[in-house]
Amino acid sequence: MPSGNIITEGSTRILVPEVHSTHGPGKINAGSVFFNEQMAFNRDVSVMLLRALQRPSMTVADAMTATGSRAVRIANEVPGTDVTANDFDENAIPYIEANIEINGLENCRASHSDMHCLFAENSYDYVDLDPFGSPSLFIQSAIRGCRKRAVLAVTATDTAPLAGAQTPKCRRRYQCEPIRGYMCHEGGLRILMCNIAREMGKFDMGMRPLLSFYADHYYRTYVEIVPGTKACDDMLAHLGYMRYDQKTLERDCVYEYDRDHRLGPFWLGPLFDKDLLGRMSSEGMAKQKKCDKMLDIWRNEIDSTPFVYDVSELSSFTKLSPPNMDVFIEKMNEVGPTSKTHFSPTSFVTELPLKDILEIYRENGNETPRD
Repeated sequence: MPSGNIITEGSTRILVPEVHSTHGPGKINAGSVFFNEQMAFNRDVSVMLLRALQRPSMTVADAMTATGSRAVRIANEVPGTDVTANDFDENAIPYIEANIEINGLENCRASHSDMHCLFAENSYDYVDLDPFGSPSLFIQSAIRGCRKRAVLAVTATDTAPLAGAQTPKCRRRYQCEPIRGYMCHEGGLRILMCNIAREMGKFDMGMRPLLSFYADHYYRTYVEIVPGTKACDDMLAHLGYMRYDQKTLERDCVYEYDRDHRLGPFWLGPLFDKDLLGRMSSEGMAKQKKCDKMLDIWRNEIDSTPFVYDVSELSSFTKLSPPNMDVFIEKMNEVGPTSKTHFSPTSFVTELPLKDILEIYRENGNETPRD
């Protein structure tokens, strides 16, 4: 058994290297197998979602599993799963095998394969792609490893390019023009989803988003594969472009590129399956309080209108100090649908036009001018 410490996450015991990441995006230590303690919530979501799918049996592939933490948690905590825990790093295999043994799992096996080869030869009901950094080089192979009606989960930790802090890199990796400012994280998530949709299109398949979110230092999306050219065309119809004027705060989206709408393309469709969210439970999760908080926000978040507004953005524009967020949301809802959003505690989503938003903000903002 390799050296390290055994931790408990959910109801699963996991052997991890003594030196590992505990916060932030994490870094790869030379000669060590990667493990990030902060990603426990990410792994919780996988377990909650797979349970909520309520499928009697499911073949699972964790393509870049490292220590096998996600794979063994799924095998141990989701009934009916048959899990392949794969990693190309030979140093990872002893950790994977040890974690399978520690938990006494007969429904999980270690695999030492290049993920491109793995998915060229095998297909699964659930494919998890969680690379270190950008997933852009691996998405097509991950799709190839999906069966009909499979669920594909993708993580992106290259938030700087996707959120517009490194625009040239975003153009190279995702062939998209990112947005900066208060909408940057929603924009980054929607660029990731657009990239997945365009790769799906090459296989004449569509996708149905189940859960897509931004948390901590990463973007994460779960989509169900929908076979057929009609599903593919319907999916691609959700891709579009955005115009944003920082001087007036005016923004709008279109589905055809023009010289005014240069940002994107983005996925402009839904992020959530609210029925599935309603079945997800935090019971037994490692980060139960955070799971409960996020489930509540996702279940109540308006999912029909991109992109978010932010009270700091409105305060800067109106020269007023921000009102109480809960009071402001309540006042907004008296006029039209409005909700908080998981992207930021100071952001909100609304179906109201900008002129109504500004009018309500001026009525409820604090009169003391901002410096």
